[in-house]
Amino acid sequence: MVHVLSSRVLLRPTDPERSRAFYGRTLGLEIAREFGTGPERGTVYFLGGGFLEVSGRSTAPTSPDLQLWLQVADAAAAHKEVSERGAQVLRPPLQEPWGLVEAWIADPDGVKIVLVEVPVDHPLRYRPGL
Repeated sequence: MVHVLSSRVLLRPTDPERSRAFYGRTLGLEIAREFGTGPERGTVYFLGGGFLEVSGRSTAPTSPDLQLWLQVADAAAAHKEVSERGAQVLRPPLQEPWGLVEAWIADPDGVKIVLVEVPVDHPLRYRPGL
């Protein structure tokens, strides 16, 4: 097995400044580092246990198959906050049949982002007998 020391998702937006505004201001992600200069410079954001790098430029939107899963403490509060900051809401928070609370938004290029709340009694957090 390859010993992975760090990881990040690389995102090549069609409009880097617009995407940096979305991830930095609308979502409120903290910057881990920046590199380069000019409009296509790189910005790396903290994503909990990983990173999101917005750098370069694409001539076409990202594949609709790419989706970001962001676990938050409170999906309703996160949804309200990003909605008030202008995020495109695809779906408000709902409890799914599998028990997670999910709200769906999209970035400026249409990348789907799920804001996920893991309830305290969900198997992802709750382990009887441990």
